[in-house]
Amino acid sequence: MTLRFLGKDPSSQGGQSPTVWDDGDNYVVQGWRIDDPATLTEIGVIPAHETVIRIPKRLMPVFPEVNGGSGTS
Repeated sequence: MTLRFLGKDPSSQGGQSPTVWDDGDNYVVQGWRIDDPATLTEIGVIPAHETVIRIPKRLMPVFPEVNGGSGTS
């Protein structure tokens, strides 16, 4: 699988940020792990092979479907 960088959170500092890549069929997203019990209760059961993350809305422009192009890279 070859990843194509689409962009990272423009407000990130120190190299730590939510980031989005395209692998051809899917988006690969790095974000903040959700570990707040109340939020996880609202979400419900998360299968062992999955995880739930948060990304800021300000990262949406890196998605080609939103910006009409191919990300911000």
